[in-house]
Amino acid sequence: MKTVNVQEKSENDIYKKSDNIFYELIDKNYDLYIEDYFNKILCLERKRSERTHKPILLMLLNIEKIAAENGSERTIRDIVKSLTSSIREVDLCGWYERGAVIGVMFTVFSEDPVWDAIEAIASKVKVNIARNLPPAVVSKLEIMFHVFPEKFDKQKPKNYLNPTFYPDMAKLATETNMATVMKRVMDVVGSIVGLILFSPFFITIPLIIKITSPGPVLFRQERVGQFGRRFTFLKFRSMHMNNDDRIHREFLKQFISGGKVTTAEDGDAAPVFKITNDPRITSFGRFIRKSSLDELPQFINVLKGDMSLVGPRPPIPYEFEDYDIWHRYRLLKMKPGITGLWQVTGRSTTTFDSMVRLDINYIKNWSLWLDIKILCLTPFAVFKCRGAY
Repeated sequence: MKTVNVQEKSENDIYKKSDNIFYELIDKNYDLYIEDYFNKILCLERKRSERTHKPILLMLLNIEKIAAENGSERTIRDIVKSLTSSIREVDLCGWYERGAVIGVMFTVFSEDPVWDAIEAIASKVKVNIARNLPPAVVSKLEIMFHVFPEKFDKQKPKNYLNPTFYPDMAKLATETNMATVMKRVMDVVGSIVGLILFSPFFITIPLIIKITSPGPVLFRQERVGQFGRRFTFLKFRSMHMNNDDRIHREFLKQFISGGKVTTAEDGDAAPVFKITNDPRITSFGRFIRKSSLDELPQFINVLKGDMSLVGPRPPIPYEFEDYDIWHRYRLLKMKPGITGLWQVTGRSTTTFDSMVRLDINYIKNWSLWLDIKILCLTPFAVFKCRGAY
């Protein structure tokens, strides 16, 4: 009678199960990783890059024009074969978008400087594709290279974040469910009620601003919203006209980097997010800031859909440029809000990292009940004027 080693049988079962799982992750028609798996690994590598600051090179090959043709399967297989012959074994090749976009992720760069290695890889892949495929096929391909962490391009008119590296967040943002619909309904109804309830202030505050200081009533400023989209942020003007923002830029740079900034009024050593004795603020502006009445026009931003009643505070572009990579998470899943967890707990008396952690905590634990709770706590935070400058 043949004896079977139990341990050997168990190991064989594990290997067989492992092979089956691996086989399920492959699109057998084209020998590419399936879309869900490729994007999941991309997100994991992005998070690793956030911690290590080691870059990722992502190449996206748009094949939509070829996929639309009859008998495109063989051409796509030739494209995949050309790609796999151009990359290393440690590089991952799969569907970024099934049937439309092939992705190749390069994550290990031993050469120094790293950016030279990235350029060399991109050049090599382009040359191999041009060499191994017919010109008629190459002309229909669209090749794009993305690097994470990305360098800021101040000339870009719309986005400060590249959503390409956040397929998980991008899908969540486009999904419509009852909770997100209810949040938007609450935003629309709440902002309309707010505009009606505070309508007397929309008459008196502009009049006083006009009397006490020359210039427009509303202060318009570019802010960074969800996924880095820029929008025009509205407030009642509380400053003198033609101010130099260098004092604020330097203040934020120091604060974000962890530098100690103390209040000038009472000698408290606690950090503050705003300049406490800002010489740019008018006398009436100091009052509406202290009482948060300058924030009322943001109900218009909520109605337009740029903001929500509750969410992270929207940063200024030059502030965002000083963010560490992990700070950016606060602008991905949720729209910025008029009020938020930071405003009703720490407001301007927390460190910058603590503020970001509060925003991330809100995002991870978000519910309609949490929004209602924060909205109920907001008036108490306003009346206390703690951290308001």
